[in-house]
Amino acid sequence: MVVLLGIAFLAGVITALSPCVLPVLPILLAGGASGRRPYGIILGLVGSFSVFTVVGASLLNWLGLPQDALRNLAIVLLFMFAATLLVPPLARLAERPLLFLGRRRPRTESNGVVLGMSLGLVFVPCAGPVLGAVTALSATGGGGLETFIVALAYSAGHALPMLAIAVGSRRLTHAIGVLRRHAEGTRRAAGALLAASALAITLGVDQRLATAVPGYTQALQDRIERSSSARRELAKLRRVGSGPPMAAAAEMRLAPEFQGIVEWVNSEPLSLKALRGRVVLVDFWTYSCINCLRTFPHLKAWDRAYRDDGLTIVGVHSPEFAFERVPDNVRTAVRKQGLRYPVALDNDFATWTAYANEYWPAKYLIDRTGRVRYFHFGEGAYDETEEQIRRYLGPEVTGDADGGEERELTARITPESYLGYERIARFAGRIAPGLDASYRFPKRPLIPDELALDGRMRVEPERLVTGQRARIRLRFTAGEVHLVLGGKGEVETFLDGRRQKTVDVRGEPRLYTLLELGPVREGLLELRFSRGISAYAFTFG
Repeated sequence: MVVLLGIAFLAGVITALSPCVLPVLPILLAGGASGRRPYGIILGLVGSFSVFTVVGASLLNWLGLPQDALRNLAIVLLFMFAATLLVPPLARLAERPLLFLGRRRPRTESNGVVLGMSLGLVFVPCAGPVLGAVTALSATGGGGLETFIVALAYSAGHALPMLAIAVGSRRLTHAIGVLRRHAEGTRRAAGALLAASALAITLGVDQRLATAVPGYTQALQDRIERSSSARRELAKLRRVGSGPPMAAAAEMRLAPEFQGIVEWVNSEPLSLKALRGRVVLVDFWTYSCINCLRTFPHLKAWDRAYRDDGLTIVGVHSPEFAFERVPDNVRTAVRKQGLRYPVALDNDFATWTAYANEYWPAKYLIDRTGRVRYFHFGEGAYDETEEQIRRYLGPEVTGDADGGEERELTARITPESYLGYERIARFAGRIAPGLDASYRFPKRPLIPDELALDGRMRVEPERLVTGQRARIRLRFTAGEVHLVLGGKGEVETFLDGRRQKTVDVRGEPRLYTLLELGPVREGLLELRFSRGISAYAFTFG
């Protein structure tokens, strides 16, 4: 449990550094600048987020209130706070109900707890497996004390950077003389900023802002939340096996049927049995998830290009927060995003649980016989996913997702190539998962897009770690070749047997450019590694 709490805390810290925090930054800055105690703001934030993430939906059901009631109340409170800052007499009016508590006059401007509670109800983090597990357990009745403690650790993690922002805002306001001398004007400016933020949240501008900013923390979030330790600890919390979700996909497991769907959007009720004969892409999403929203341009393009060739995309909406359980809200989101394919409302996480899913977004590709053939979690891998769609639709496919000229070029470029055993493909030989082993290049020539290993190395779920005389060969088609590398050491790069350059690898995993060739061409890449380097995935351009 201690390990899981540490993972949840780190996941929360990463969330607070991600684009998802941008919409609430003005509220934190305004709260600190207006004189409200930062510690009170954060205490309210941690408490409301933790409690209502775990029991919010059940509490609203018990009270007979709409599922978006708490969020709407929080937005109203934000507007009220803004009004008290903009119009001082309103602040004095708000104090009157509290005067009976004692002789000391309450100071509304110093009490940040209620503001923090409101913030906790409108803050929508970029959810990974930790928050996904907490939400799913809470929705299915499995959310007990352990689940609440994990939610509390996660909330404490994202509260720490937010506390620094609020404290910094307050100290900066006190330190700058002109702001201190014009305290009334400073409070009014903070009120205007707070009102603008509340209005942006009401109109959904916050989502558009966060979606427009690239997910610069995604790789770090995956490294923490999708590590083998995180999988093992979350499996204990869910009381299921620790294998990867849909691990049986490699054995062509029959896809679970849609279950517990409360409503369908854009379609009459569907079943996988009725869809036999078509290729089905099941996409788990939720409408406040920024990572999910960034995938929609690709999903819509595939729907347009391949629907007539036999592809059916089904969006399974599994809500992260209580307000996302309201069908009208989901229908509005579907309309705003321009989604034309069927969407199933999985409010009780029945379909999510049937797939043993743990992530937003997640995609499962099902062939014409109803068997799972491929899955991908998170953003990215669009070329690889489209390649799999075309593969299972068959050679007669005429669809074109990106326009004829671009499709012709894309078809000639090697798709993303992963080096961890969970997703490695087009590999010449056999993998010894998780073991330090010796590999040998095959004696035959590599076919297009095929890769091979040589020397000592350990192939882990998401990466390989190099040992003595470790080498990789890859037959590629591209104008550029990149590789995600981490650790410390050197990588010598050879193209068609000729040495090109040495890449100096230092620090946390990031993308390194190995080759820049100009026009797209074929080639044989060979990499020679020093010991202790981690290699994750090739990408091509």
